Amino acid sequence: MTASEWRTLAVDDPERAPSGDPERARVRIGDARLDPSCEPARQQVLELLDTHGAALADRTCAPGHLTGSALVVEEGTGRMLVLFHRKLQRWLQPGGHADGDHELAGVALREATEETGITGLRVVVPAVDLDIHEVDHGDALGNHLHLDLRFVVLAPNGSVPEGNHESEALRWVDLDELRALADETGVLRLAAQGAAALSEITAD
Repeated sequence: MTASEWRTLAVDDPERAPSGDPERARVRIGDARLDPSCEPARQQVLELLDTHGAALADRTCAPGHLTGSALVVEEGTGRMLVLFHRKLQRWLQPGGHADGDHELAGVALREATEETGITGLRVVVPAVDLDIHEVDHGDALGNHLHLDLRFVVLAPNGSVPEGNHESEALRWVDLDELRALADETGVLRLAAQGAAALSEITAD
């Protein structure tokens, strides 16, 4: 892709307004610029959308439901923000449940804003990664799948993250530092895809 084919959406952009229409998720998933290894995951999620429709954005939907995540990148430096998840005890990117919203770019932006406390964030479309992973929140739903569409989110240069109750720490890192911190294959793939996208976005 060229720089002009990537677009950034601010919090108040009407394109990222919440939507209950599963076609919004289908478009975001279909347009995503994914590593070839993620193509089976794309097909699996699209098939689940065919089966469950709007309900796939509800956190009670089994066997899985939609989530949105953000690779938060500082403009001007390319540093990435990761948080040490209080419950999972791992370094991860911000993200969370769609909770009925099929505009997954908006979900990623909302979660990034809530979990970092940074104002002025902008989400980049299309998405750069899709990950399916099993979780258990310790409730009646038991083991289920998170169908996680992931976006680059740009933070203003010099942003100071505050975090919330979901994390014990937040840290700006470069790609090498992230490799030393994170043990999740999906996180490292997201970071690599995000770095590649950023190089195109900032190309002259």
